[in-house]
Amino acid sequence: MKDTQPSQMKHELGLLDGTMLVAGSMIGSGIFIVSADITRNVGSAGWLIVVWLITGFMTLTAALSYGELSGMFPKAGGQYVYLKEAYNKLIGFLYGWSFFAVIQTGTIAAVGVAFSKFTAYLIPAVSEDNILFNLGFIKINAAQIVSIVVIVLLTFINTRGVKSGKIIQTTFTLTKLLSLFGLIVFGFIALDSGTWHLNWSNAWTLHKLNTNGSFTEYTTAAAVGAIAASMVGSIFSSDAWNSVTFIAGEMRNPKRDVALSLFFGTMIVTLIYVMANVVYTAVLPLHDIATAEKDRVAVAASHVIFGTAGTVVIALMIMVSTFGCNNGLIFAGARVYYTMAKDGLFFKRTGTLNKFAVPEFGLWIQALVASILCLSGKYGDLLDMISFVVVLFYVLTIVGIFRLRKSRPDAERPYKAFGYPVLPAIYILMGITFCILLIIYKPNFTWPGLIIVLIGIPIYYFSQRNATNEDQISTDN
Repeated sequence: MKDTQPSQMKHELGLLDGTMLVAGSMIGSGIFIVSADITRNVGSAGWLIVVWLITGFMTLTAALSYGELSGMFPKAGGQYVYLKEAYNKLIGFLYGWSFFAVIQTGTIAAVGVAFSKFTAYLIPAVSEDNILFNLGFIKINAAQIVSIVVIVLLTFINTRGVKSGKIIQTTFTLTKLLSLFGLIVFGFIALDSGTWHLNWSNAWTLHKLNTNGSFTEYTTAAAVGAIAASMVGSIFSSDAWNSVTFIAGEMRNPKRDVALSLFFGTMIVTLIYVMANVVYTAVLPLHDIATAEKDRVAVAASHVIFGTAGTVVIALMIMVSTFGCNNGLIFAGARVYYTMAKDGLFFKRTGTLNKFAVPEFGLWIQALVASILCLSGKYGDLLDMISFVVVLFYVLTIVGIFRLRKSRPDAERPYKAFGYPVLPAIYILMGITFCILLIIYKPNFTWPGLIIVLIGIPIYYFSQRNATNEDQISTDN
């Protein structure tokens, strides 16, 4: 007797699973690395914390706003569905296309590269300095191979059903939350009063911190640009909180639990991120934060807190963190392509489920693109491109709340956007400002990100024309 393919996803996820997906997808590698680059840009402890607070405010505001949309449209696909409903199929497709081409796949690749960085701390043979193949136009190193192997392994696990991915996600997220909490507690115990006073005695002067320890003063315009450039890392570190919206079709009570998962997950992570950075300034001089080897700030801090053994522990912890983060990203991402395919906007095969009721084909093509992006090997480059495109679509989605309030005033809204219309409007202004500043100060990677989005326009019309022709042929026959 042949196995029949299921036509619907299984409702197997609850509030804890959703919260762990939000927190686990957010906490990857960024909190352990990007504070080095932020410190080089802002040059002071106070502004380092301010950058994380601004990012936390934006993340919480966006997440609370998405709660309204998740209650209105409690089905798989999340942000893609919200954009399609608030605007039209084209805008929804442009998000889905960008999600596939750079947002989700680029994030998976960047986290994979970060996993390799910390693996190399324990196993130097898999370092990015170990070139395995020199093809002339591209050099492939051991770290890139490790990244790809991890992506393929997690993709395979997630093709075996929701329960497999759920167990990994919950286990790894709880482990890294407890580990980060431990780092914060012991960091405050190990607080060095001399280091603290040195870092915080002149905490509110914004200037560039050079690697030799000297400072370069900013003009007012350059200072604003420096803050925007700094937020690239913190926004990347706080991204993927919307992953739970993609798996709404597998939640037992999506109208309630998606919104609550967004709130609890983002709140937990925002608090941990801010406190972790306070700990960095409590045990490391600013110069040491800015010049940490390969930007491994957490490793440097743990060496001070725990001694030599602590650096090994923290490296293992970060490997756990990035592994769990990529599981959440891989698990959630394919649900967007599945819903797009159901709407006739993606490869038809992506809209089918395997015998475990998961979109296996979508998982594998996601893995393929992410693996190709791993070969870029440049963590910072991926951050710049992803952060711009991500915030652009967050802004559009939150503008969509205002549109839907006018176009569908009587629609069911189990939750309403917190602080509407003030907080969503503030987010929109902050997001637009961030995107404009990135275009001005980091054009090399923001323009390519925008071009990738715009390439989706001809692809959309070409695919729709083909679909119309196929329907016409079918009708004629």
